[in-house]
Amino acid sequence: MTTILQGQIQTVAQVDLKKYAGTWFEIASYPQYFQKGCEYTNAEYTLTDKGFVLVENTCKKKGKQSYIKGKAFVEKNSGNAKLKIQFFWPFRAKYWIIDLADDYSYTVVSHPNKRYLWILSRTPEMNEKVYAQIILRLKQNGFDLKNLKLTKQR
Repeated sequence: MTTILQGQIQTVAQVDLKKYAGTWFEIASYPQYFQKGCEYTNAEYTLTDKGFVLVENTCKKKGKQSYIKGKAFVEKNSGNAKLKIQFFWPFRAKYWIIDLADDYSYTVVSHPNKRYLWILSRTPEMNEKVYAQIILRLKQNGFDLKNLKLTKQR
């Protein structure tokens, strides 16, 4: 669950990266320029023995598969909840896990400036009640949700 401290979002306390690894489906997001036209968006996270997480994002744009590969690096002393993700060297973006189901069935990822937001699920569809609870928590924590768009998964 997210909390606000002095106007900034907070991450979850602890993330088990072994449980977090695997496939995530994008349920909704603040559309970003690099995702323009994407449908059926998903991400695959793989732990490496080199100390980073391999990130592979795919989507369909105009019926064609789009793919990008990057790396995520855990920030020290963050409980694995703050990562820096890199798709193009030398640029790294903050990837904060701000909400996470106890069973790792969904997660919400943002940036401390709240300009980025992704709601992800282990399945292509999310239970409506669970989604509504996530939206309520985001509103309570000061997120402007007028730009939140559902992602076509079916």
